[in-house]
This record gives sequence, C-alpha cells and structure tokens, in this order.
Amino acid sequence: MKKLLILAITAVALMSCGKQQEAKETGKSEGGKKVVTVWAWDKNFNISIMEKAEKKYEATHPDVDIQVVDYAQADIITKLNTGLSSGAGKGLPEIVLIEDYAAKKFITSYPGYFANLKSSIDYSQFAPYKVQAMTDGDGVYGIPFDSGVTGFFYRKDLMEKAGIKPEELKDITWNKFVEIGKVVKEKTGVSMVPGDMMGDAGLLRIMMQSAGKWYFDKDGNVTIANNDALKAAFEVMKKFKENGTMKATNGWGEWVGAMNKGEAASVVTGMWIMPSIKAAADQSGNWALTSTPKLDGIASSVNSSNLGGSSWYVLEKSPSKDVAIDFLKTIYAEDKDFYQQILKENGALCTYIPSQSGTAYAEADPFFGGQTVYKELAESVGKIPAVNYGSYVSEADAAVLNALKAVLENNTPIDVALKAAEEEVKAQVR
Repeated sequence: MKKLLILAITAVALMSCGKQQEAKETGKSEGGKKVVTVWAWDKNFNISIMEKAEKKYEATHPDVDIQVVDYAQADIITKLNTGLSSGAGKGLPEIVLIEDYAAKKFITSYPGYFANLKSSIDYSQFAPYKVQAMTDGDGVYGIPFDSGVTGFFYRKDLMEKAGIKPEELKDITWNKFVEIGKVVKEKTGVSMVPGDMMGDAGLLRIMMQSAGKWYFDKDGNVTIANNDALKAAFEVMKKFKENGTMKATNGWGEWVGAMNKGEAASVVTGMWIMPSIKAAADQSGNWALTSTPKLDGIASSVNSSNLGGSSWYVLEKSPSKDVAIDFLKTIYAEDKDFYQQILKENGALCTYIPSQSGTAYAEADPFFGGQTVYKELAESVGKIPAVNYGSYVSEADAAVLNALKAVLENNTPIDVALKAAEEEVKAQVR
C-alpha cells in the first residue's frame, strides 16, 4: 500500500513538471491561457513587486497567466548562461531580472537572445543613466526598474555633538567629507563611515559615476590608467586610511551592524540601505539624508551618483514574447499609480520619471525626522551621469582593488598601480 502511495505521488509530481515544461515550450497553460514566466530574486522586494504587477495585469487580461519564480541571483546567472550557451534557449523564462552591472555582458555574449525593445518603449520617460546600462549599438534591451541612486545618510545627533550643522554637509566634496570625519572622530569617538576599504569597490564606483567616468569608455575601451576620476577616488581612500575615519568592516553583516550599533556616523551608498538603517528602531529621528559628495578637481563630478540597481529583460525566443513585452510596457512603462504603490509598500524608488511627482514621494518619513527623503532622492535620480558599465565590471573591480591595496599597503604610486590594473583588465577582455 505504501509503495502504491509513493508511486501515485511520484506520478502526480511528474505530470505537474510535464505540464510546466509544456507551458514553457508552448506558451499556453492547461486552461489555454498565455503563460509568461518571470525569474527574479529577493522575495521581499523584486518578487513581491512583480507579484503586484502580475495581479494588476491579470485583472484586465484574464487570458494571461504570469508565473513568478523565485531563484537566488547566482542561480539565475547560472541558468541563463547554461540555457543561452546551448543555443536552444529551452527552459528559459519570458522575463528575467538582471543586475545593471551584468546586463551588457549578457547582451553582447548572446546576441539575438534578448528582445530589442527600442520600438516598444518610450525611453525618454526613464532616467538616461538607467537606459544607457541596457543599450548596445542601436538596440535597447530592457525595461528600467529599481534605482541605486545614492545618498549621504548621517546621524544628526552625532553631527550636532561634533558641532557640524546640516548646511555644512550639503553638496560637499569628498575632501570636505574627510575633514568633517576627522572632527567627528575627535569630538565623538565615532568613525565617520564604515567599509571594507580594499575588499569592496562600492565607494570607488560611486565616486567615478558622479563624474560620468567608469572603467570603460562609451566604446567599451578600458580606461583605468588615465582615469582622472578613479585617481581622485584613490586619493580620497588614502585620506580615509591616513585619518582613520573609516571603520573597517568585513561583509554585509558587519557593515550594517556598524550603523545599527552607532559605530559609524554616516554612510554614503545606494538608497536600498534605508530598510537596514531603519532596523535600529531606537535611532528613529536621529538620521537624515543629504546629497552625495562629489570629487574635488574633477569638473564633471556632481553631487549625485548610483550604486546597484537592476532591470527586466525579455527573451527573444520565448513563446509568449509579445505578451511579456505588453505586460512590462503596460505596468512598468505607463502605470504611474503602480510606482506609487510599490514605493509605499516596498520602498522601491524607480526611474520612471512621470511617477516621481506623486503623493508617495512627498510623504514625510518619521525615522528621518520628517524629511521627505524619497522626494529628495528622486530629484537626484535625474542628475546621475550615464556611463557605459561594459561587460567586465567584476574583473575591473578585482584589478582596481588590487591596485588600491598596493597603494595603501605598499605605497605604490597611484599612477603605477592604475596602469598595472589596466593591463590586467585588458589581458582578460582580449
């Protein structure tokens, strides 16, 4: 009897898997609905938001069945590479979420496998820097989603204790940031900012993009050795080490912990850090937001930048490609109310410009002392310089961090270290 029960359960499972596979291959569910499969990660953010979009679209399109599948980001990358490199593209979804830094590599490595949406979407309605990340040649291959717009988040109480006024923190340079950090450390005993100086390229990325510079130029050529913004960023990191104003942390847990435990007076990073800052409920009312510092001596540098972010992509050979495009266009490129909803419910600040004048953006945040943080961040989104992330961001990060280590630990001249980093990256991209 037990054996029969096991066989029956196995048969049902196999039938279910078979039906799912059939839906993937035909684009139709058992009930005849058009199936759109979506792959994404992060149950509380990306998945939750896409499920809201699914519900909204299906309400007016009862013939469509959108199926959102939750995978780890690393698993999505592996599955995509495996499916696309086989040439068949079977078993892949209609829609997939890809981090902006990785997008160009997928688009250029697998030409013809991602749908060119240039004629379907009005990209003038999105922040230019976000569109640039998904552009290759004459094609635009994604729907812009969440922003990694950065801010300078700081503890008002610690700044006040150090004698620093809010107006002294707005639109400053990184050199001024370092000088303020020295005062804060001296007066309060608290480090200005937490971070893994030689293990995380986040601050270097923020500084470079604020100047409209990156590891690669608009044509994809490596630009590390003669990159004035990167050189200026190295100078800032040297000052951090010399002045001891950065609290050394290792990994996400220690980094966030330094903020939550009051061991850091500020952090300059993407707005996605806000839920983690708010995890320290006892600090409510003590935090504030101001503009991201800019680089000294670099004329193109502005007090706005970006770190992170991802976007939606449609697979060209998927059975329900046209339905997938219409779904993304209807919800993510036309529906302002949807963006108000996900800002309120998920804290998702996106780059669809028409949505940023809504009421959700104007709401005061009690944790930040009643400040309209989302409105201020949204205003910064439109000022972020566009850069070409290229196809080898992780490789460039590794080479540049090795160069920074040589500068900070071995006193290697910055020019020498950056030249070595450029040669290392060029050897990998040939």
